[in-house]
Amino acid sequence: MHKHASELIRPQLPVPDKLFYKIGEVSKITGIESYVLRYWETEFPFLKPRKNKSGQRVYVKKDLEMILMVKKMLYQERYTIEGVRKRFEDGIMKSAETKPVQEQKPEVKNPAEAIAFVRKRLRQIADSIK
Repeated sequence: MHKHASELIRPQLPVPDKLFYKIGEVSKITGIESYVLRYWETEFPFLKPRKNKSGQRVYVKKDLEMILMVKKMLYQERYTIEGVRKRFEDGIMKSAETKPVQEQKPEVKNPAEAIAFVRKRLRQIADSIK
C-alpha cells in the first residue's frame, strides 16, 4: 500500500550536465516520484520550476539541488514539511542573502589577524544556520 521511508530513499543517479530537465528526468535523478515533486511545489514556495510553451515543467540545476536538500531533510533528517519550510525561510535563504566571503575579506598582515577574521566569519555562518 504505502512505501516505507527506507524504500523512498533510493540511491540517486549522477546529475547530467544539462541546462534544463523535464519532471521525468528529475524524478529519475532524485529518486522522487513525479507526483511528489508536484506536491512539493504546492508546499514549498521556493520550488517553482518554469514551464515551457507546451506547459511542461522545466527544472534547472539549482532546482535539482533544492529538491535534493528537501529530500534529505524530509527522509533522512526527519523534518516535517512545515519544519523544512521554516528552515529554508530562516536559515538557508538568509545565508544566501549574506555577502560572499570574498567581499568581506580584509587585508591581513599577520596570522593572528587572519585567525580572528576566520573565527568571526565562522560565527556569522553558524548564526545564520541556527
